[in-house]
Amino acid sequence: MNSPDDFPDGAPVGRDGPAAPTVRRTSSAFGSPGTDSTVRRLDLNDLLVRHQEATFMMRAAGGAMHEAGIDDGDYLVVDRSLTARHGAIVIAAVQGEYRCRRLEQAAGRGGRPGAAALVAADPAVEPIVISEDTPLEVFGVVTFVIKSLA
Repeated sequence: MNSPDDFPDGAPVGRDGPAAPTVRRTSSAFGSPGTDSTVRRLDLNDLLVRHQEATFMMRAAGGAMHEAGIDDGDYLVVDRSLTARHGAIVIAAVQGEYRCRRLEQAAGRGGRPGAAALVAADPAVEPIVISEDTPLEVFGVVTFVIKSLA
């Protein structure tokens, strides 16, 4: 972990020396609501949604993806227009239930994808191996996670 002295921008922190450190002015607040000259309202649709017609919000349930930063109750922004690729976190329909998992695909022959599995971030949860008995039905690709900190 970095110490406060390792931060690349700003004055050194916590050192008393013969010369005072150079002060760099930054704001750690949002300003006054009455001054509207530099602050504009943020629209989460503009920030989080690339394909409006194909984007959905889902709520995560369970802790299988905790190590990937997705916790029980988090909101997931899911884009159905994106192609699921190796390593992407996807929402997939498995035996009638939606699962949030990382898609892992082995390299196949001739540039085609090989065997695939849906893998939880928790190593104690068994991967779901894609086969004829368990076909891969990707609902969409998770693009953002929204957490509640309260």
